[in-house]
Amino acid sequence: MSFDLARTPTLEVVATEDEKVLSHDLQTRVEQAIQQAEAQPEVVEAVSAQRSADTRLGELKKAERVLNQFAKEARNQMAAASDAAIDSIVASAAAGGPKFANLKELALIEVQSRYVSRAIERIVEHLIPGAQIKSLREESNALMTTARTLKRIAHDRAEKLVGQLREAVTEEVVLPVDMSKGVSGALLAQALELKRRAGVASEDANRLEKSYGAQREATA
Repeated sequence: MSFDLARTPTLEVVATEDEKVLSHDLQTRVEQAIQQAEAQPEVVEAVSAQRSADTRLGELKKAERVLNQFAKEARNQMAAASDAAIDSIVASAAAGGPKFANLKELALIEVQSRYVSRAIERIVEHLIPGAQIKSLREESNALMTTARTLKRIAHDRAEKLVGQLREAVTEEVVLPVDMSKGVSGALLAQALELKRRAGVASEDANRLEKSYGAQREATA
């Protein structure tokens, strides 16, 4: 390496002068570090809790769709059964005495429809909001846990690098090192982004929880 120290007092030493290879190598090392973070027990546990919360929310939304479809079909059945029951009563009355045999089927459909409506109400007004809040809380926790782990890995890498540079520091007394352009800096940037997303999820959960609380107070 040839340089004029008077003109270039600050030097940048890279593993290779090929920018494409350098960028690819940096990205590969960052991805490996992220995979290392994702394999940590605390991250695995947090992500698992988030997935469980998301699964529960998905199940409730599916239940709402199924029950809404059932309620629609029940209304159609009830209308048809009601007409049939009335026709039967009229016909039997004309024959000498009203008969109410068909009312049992109609009563069963009405009871089913009433309980389905209650189930939908509970899902929409209570279960889904609660599951959404929990899902957001777990998402925020998983993101923050991953961010903290990435930050720790970045710090460990930086400390290892500083240890390797101590000999050079002994020769030059002071040796500035810019960590922001290397793997440690990239991991810290990733950790900051995850922390930002965790904050957004937490704020969304707070907003939804406040709205849900106000709704419960209004209907109490």
